[in-house]
Amino acid sequence: MTDLTTAPTIRVGALPPAVVNLLTAVLEAIDLPYPASMGWQEAHDRILNERVLHAKLALRSVLDDSSLGLDWDADYLREKLAQHPVKGYVTNEQAKAAMAEGKSWAEAVTLPAGEDR
Repeated sequence: MTDLTTAPTIRVGALPPAVVNLLTAVLEAIDLPYPASMGWQEAHDRILNERVLHAKLALRSVLDDSSLGLDWDADYLREKLAQHPVKGYVTNEQAKAAMAEGKSWAEAVTLPAGEDR
């Protein structure tokens, strides 16, 4: 078992910039805002699943040593993430902001007109 009282042997600042870049891109892929309600869970999960698939492929490329370079993989991952933007559902933060503006819960969790599901 890992001893959580021992200081880490390698800190993020000691990692090569290309590794940090790839780790940041992977986090961007999976760090989606929470949906405001269960009604938006399916849209959130669909987007997350697509983005996780691309993150997995990037990591697999690196670990299988078939990568064109870590920065290339990070850039390619970000290109793929742009094809699966975080939209089409109301986030928890969006709903809270709408309610702070005086909207009702029903109004706050309704997707604005023009946004696709």
